[in-house]
Parts: sequence; C-alpha cells; structure tokens
Amino acid sequence: MYEVDQSNKIECSGDTALALSNDKDYTIRIPAREKRAVMAYLTRRRRGSRKFNHLRLFAVALYYLLQGLPVGEQVTIDTEYTGHEQDIRSMLLNLLWRDDPDFDADRITFWYVGKKSPAHKMALAVYRRKAKADRTLKADDLLRQITGP
Repeated sequence: MYEVDQSNKIECSGDTALALSNDKDYTIRIPAREKRAVMAYLTRRRRGSRKFNHLRLFAVALYYLLQGLPVGEQVTIDTEYTGHEQDIRSMLLNLLWRDDPDFDADRITFWYVGKKSPAHKMALAVYRRKAKADRTLKADDLLRQITGP
C-alpha cells in the first residue's frame, strides 16, 4: 500500500510538495509562482471558484504524482481537504482514465496518513528543500490537464 501526503497546501503561499511513498518513492514540487500563474489564468477565464480551482490543482498534482505508482498497487491519499474527497477522487479518476481507461478506481482511498508516514517525511523534506523533488511542475503542466490539450 502506497501513501500520499502533501506539505504546504495548494492554497497557501510558498511551494507545495507532494510525496508518494512505499518501496518506491516519488516526489513533486509546485513552485509558488507556478501556482499563482495557474490561479491567475483560471481567474481571468472565470473558470470556477477559488476553492474549486484549489481542489482541481490538487487533483492534477495527484495525477502527476500517481504516474509513479506501480501497476496494480493501491494508494492511500491523506485527507487534506475534508469533505471534498469525492470531488478530488472524481477529478483525479477522470485524468487517470484518459491515459488508462482500465485503471481500477478501488485502488485509490482517502484516509489519514499521519506524521510518521514516510510520505509525510519526504513531502516535508522536499518542501523544506532538504531533498530534491523528482519532478517540478510548471504552470503549463498543470493547465494542460485542467484546460485540455
């Protein structure tokens, strides 16, 4: 079972880091300027509320993170946005099904991951710049998934 945790929420100033951890680790970073650029674009285009756009950004970040999930493995995503798990799950699955129509939705669960999780420690290390992210997402990467090709 793989775990996902986030350090510094999408809507907060500063970079955001996400980590996928178990036998294999994978991390991504979203620089603050890239988050601001995406939010500015979505605001100019009047594409949903700020809260909805933050959830969308989180789902897209999860999509990129889960590219590192081995085939057939299950993942538990930390409940970062309580009460919005179904929205995030729906957005995430729509993105995953574009690439893999056979992706099993039951592989994804939302639950409390905890501070002792390796995913939490890795996300925090990337956020604090004590570790280098495997991938740094740009505004173009995020918008490509939000607005389509």
